[in-house]
Amino acid sequence: MMRVATIALVLASGALSQAFQEQAPLFSAPNQAPAVLGSSADAPSYRTDLLRLHKSLVSTSSTPGTEHDVGVFLIDYLNERGYKTQRQPIASTENTPEGKPRFNVLAFPPGSTGADPKVLVTSHIDVVPPHIPYGIEDGDVTDETRIWGRGSVDAKGSVAAMVTALESLLKADKVDVSKLMLLFVVGEEVSGDGMKTFSDAIANKKLPYAFDSVIFGEPTENKLACGHKGGLFCDITTKGIPGHSGYPWVGKSANELMIRAFAKILDTDLGSSEEYGNTTVNVGLFQGGLAANVIPETAFVKMAARVAIGTEKTGAWIVRDKVQAIFDEIDKEAFSMVCTHGYGFVASNCDVEDFETIVVNYGTDMPNFEGDHTRYLYGPGNILVAHGANENLTVAELETAVEGYQKLILHALKQ
Repeated sequence: MMRVATIALVLASGALSQAFQEQAPLFSAPNQAPAVLGSSADAPSYRTDLLRLHKSLVSTSSTPGTEHDVGVFLIDYLNERGYKTQRQPIASTENTPEGKPRFNVLAFPPGSTGADPKVLVTSHIDVVPPHIPYGIEDGDVTDETRIWGRGSVDAKGSVAAMVTALESLLKADKVDVSKLMLLFVVGEEVSGDGMKTFSDAIANKKLPYAFDSVIFGEPTENKLACGHKGGLFCDITTKGIPGHSGYPWVGKSANELMIRAFAKILDTDLGSSEEYGNTTVNVGLFQGGLAANVIPETAFVKMAARVAIGTEKTGAWIVRDKVQAIFDEIDKEAFSMVCTHGYGFVASNCDVEDFETIVVNYGTDMPNFEGDHTRYLYGPGNILVAHGANENLTVAELETAVEGYQKLILHALKQ
């Protein structure tokens, strides 16, 4: 019974992956009367600017490879407010439109020379597909007004709150502008190529920065994250021997080998820790075989493991070796595994007053930015809705994030 249930789980995982690839909105925005911004008597002074910025970001489609338009909008928005901005070119992908190159957005507050920033405030401007239009509940805007759309949580909510937080601090003259820098990267949802390019440019002295602290924006429910699980991302191929399905003993089923292996992998403790729980495995894509009456010659799986052990540099490879040992036990000659990237659990600083804390299971750009700096991970929204058709958050969550980012920026500047 355990074997049958586990096999069903493996096959269901593949089906769910295919469904996600074809995901479309499960709803459409209602016919809306224009929302009245800042109508609550207790609304913060920045509410209108925050919600307008958030709407513009979410309304601009920016799936990985097609981030050009949202980058242009953000540069124009910041330039209009006196920021000094730069574009850092990022390599195109297969789906990048001609004439719309990809780039990271680097920005320095008004009055800054950009010579020696010490605190970096960063998030990503790409989102998972498909684009889901912006929507907001009808009527006057209150704390509980709900906003939806792709990126409303992950991570354009963080981008809008970060910019608004810094703007508020600048207006109150609470920060040394020379010590601050904004960075909004592309490609986080796929390979992290935007942050990796920025990191490499610093390591190779193409960019002259050395940061003491980096504040990363991701949906953490407005709790300060103490860290997140690592990741291991692999492609696995199984080679069998084709034949007639009525005579299975004359061939070797690649599908059966793959199912047997992952049934054992899913039941095996691949590594656990008190802080991060168990290492988990997702069979995100399963392909194999030609027809019901043919013994499958090949099978292919895309696997993602969420790694609960460390160190950051070694944890993923410990898990990889345990998975490889299972493949070897099932059939040493049939399996080949190529892991594109991986890392162990990633720690961040959560020792800041007045913040609830959390540990999250998803990956971020934190391990893609190498260096000897203190890391903070924080942002509005819940990851459980972030990649779904009902991605949404409330006005209160956005505004709480503005206040949280202000506290983190001031804290980081004092360290």
